[in-house]
Amino acid sequence: MGMPNKDEVKGKYEAAVGAVKEKVGHVIDDKEMERQGAAEHDAGDVRHQVGKIKRKVGEAIEDVGKFVRK
Repeated sequence: MGMPNKDEVKGKYEAAVGAVKEKVGHVIDDKEMERQGAAEHDAGDVRHQVGKIKRKVGEAIEDVGKFVRK
């Protein structure tokens, strides 16, 4: 597994911030904050997955390049 790219890292961060915001909204009974936090959490998860896909595609291209050079 290669190093995480910026989309993976930012996605994890955004998901964590969203999860905290969602929990705080629930605790203080602020439905709008809770919904916003859930949306940010989901968006962060998506960004993380997109980053993971980009990394895996890049690694596959590197592997093909190594194979072709042999």
